[in-house]
Amino acid sequence: MKRLIAIPLTIVSLTSLFYVIVQAKAPAPAWFSADRRSLCVTEGVINETAGNRLSVNVPKMRAYVNRWTAQAIEARFTYLGPTAVQVPLGSGEIRRQVGLKLRAQDGCNLVYAMWRFEPESKLVVSVKSNPSEHTSAECGTRGYRNIKAQKASPVPLLHPGERHTLRAEMNAAELAVFVDDTLVWEGNVGSEALALNGPVGIRSDNARLDLELRAREYDGVHPDYVLGCKSDAGEAE
Repeated sequence: MKRLIAIPLTIVSLTSLFYVIVQAKAPAPAWFSADRRSLCVTEGVINETAGNRLSVNVPKMRAYVNRWTAQAIEARFTYLGPTAVQVPLGSGEIRRQVGLKLRAQDGCNLVYAMWRFEPESKLVVSVKSNPSEHTSAECGTRGYRNIKAQKASPVPLLHPGERHTLRAEMNAAELAVFVDDTLVWEGNVGSEALALNGPVGIRSDNARLDLELRAREYDGVHPDYVLGCKSDAGEAE
């Protein structure tokens, strides 16, 4: 006859407690508001208004967050209409748009999530990759590749005076983009984008904006917690 072995209740209790601790999920890193002092502006001008809000009134604006963050960034903005002067892109097209930058290694190597307002309203994700080039003078408008979404939905038409939120979150090579907390683009941006190492940021073209910029705290300690501004990190397109 088999003998029953008694297991002390203390062992059972400790095992259960260990299981609960392992299963518990740590809280997600918090979001912080990136004020003007938290930004390196590489092209154009960003002014600061009350409540850590930012104002853009120039045809071209390029900036990145100069502290280490997770690859997650959000712009809560009011579109105030086109700028008084309209400047074409390198392709010659005049486009009004605002976009978020991820893994912005330099002006030649980064990931974009762009909300194009005009002439057509749509969300476009692209990777700019020029591994041997690192300044806009070197790469110009070369190296862009638009990424096809695995899941996508239309973005709303944008009218002056409207307030919207654009958010991008990157987990390894998987990117998700949200407009007003609705998923509008989801997909894999590929290994070349995953190999890039850089901060998050923002850009605009030919659009006047009132905005609050937020980024997610980095989950852990990083030696480059404060990032120095680069002298030529702007993008040619």
